[in-house]
Amino acid sequence: MSSERKARALAHNDRYLSPAKGELFRAIGIDLVIGRREGYSLWDLDGKELLDLHLNGGTYNLGHRHPELVAALRGALDDECLDVGNHHFPSEARGALAEALVASAPEGIARVVFASGGGEAVDVAIKSVRRATGRRRIVSAEGGYHGHTGLALAAGAARFRAPFLSDGDPGAFTHVPFGDLDALDRALAPGDAAAVILEPIPATAGFLLPPEGYLAGVRARCDAHGALLIADEVQTGLGRTGALWAIDGYGVRPDVIVSAKGLSGGLYPIAATLLSEAAGAWLRTDSHGHVSTFGGAELGCRVAQKVLEITTREATRDNVLFVASRLAEGLADLAARRPFLREVRQRGLVIGLSFARPDGGVHVMRRLYDLGVWAIVAGFDYGAIQVKPGLLWDEATTARALETLDAAIGDVARVL
Repeated sequence: MSSERKARALAHNDRYLSPAKGELFRAIGIDLVIGRREGYSLWDLDGKELLDLHLNGGTYNLGHRHPELVAALRGALDDECLDVGNHHFPSEARGALAEALVASAPEGIARVVFASGGGEAVDVAIKSVRRATGRRRIVSAEGGYHGHTGLALAAGAARFRAPFLSDGDPGAFTHVPFGDLDALDRALAPGDAAAVILEPIPATAGFLLPPEGYLAGVRARCDAHGALLIADEVQTGLGRTGALWAIDGYGVRPDVIVSAKGLSGGLYPIAATLLSEAAGAWLRTDSHGHVSTFGGAELGCRVAQKVLEITTREATRDNVLFVASRLAEGLADLAARRPFLREVRQRGLVIGLSFARPDGGVHVMRRLYDLGVWAIVAGFDYGAIQVKPGLLWDEATTARALETLDAAIGDVARVL
């Protein structure tokens, strides 16, 4: 029965959805169709259990179908006053979540605009900084990823924007190497940039760590040239680095924070753009400056508020620090014994592993799959994999992950 279901799902994908993606995974030797999921495990429709080490970019920071989040959604559904809501009118659920988000953010954040996904939230961020500054040009990092919607796509890497002719108007977007303050200085020198948008730790590039002082340097240069700073925290935020927001942990105050993925708890789509008073000034005068029918859906707001509550618990923060420390020790030992593992990039539970071959990440991903772990290669660097541990991992899960990584990397190194 399961095999028939799986074959049907694969066939539907190839016929109606994304045959290219199906072909890519089959070429690697992966034919995963997800069935049951619980905690930090998921099961293929054929019954194969996998430890989820990808978490869909951090969507499942708290695990799949966390019982408290399921209860929050069920409670919202049982509330006769709640559904998607109506974006024209005030909402208790949206207001409560907005208040909690502002309270969670670095000093200076004052307002919230809700969206249904990360790309839309980035679009809101870019529109807001352009309106606030009266400037059009946006500076972003080469190899960055900000989503697949219009402005978000134009701000990201050429790999995705070029095929859709989405480079934006000539001169509207400038891309500079991540970590290069001199290049950023040159990009900002004309004085016409509305903002710099960065992932504090670029995920799709393999979680490149910012050089010492880089993010503070970006803030200083934005201030010097009258540009605002957007922190895209879709993959690095919500407690993954130890601080609730990764950029806060570097001592930097952005003008805008973008959150999505994990904010949903993996149960109801929701994203948010957090704005400073200056970046969000348009909300005082233009009630229809941005309209999103499903942005801030009330059911999603109830789930997201519970996500924030769980994430900011002292026990959760302590667990993140414990798991991060245990992984740091284990990965350092692994790197010392496995030279095929060229570099460990870690900030809390944001981890990139870079290998000694440009295709090493693909081979390690495949071997991990064989051994019962789902991780994914970095989209812009096939020599690296992304490792995204859960905020609520226990000691046994942490040990299993390290043991399987050790085995997979050792097996790949011997074969290659």
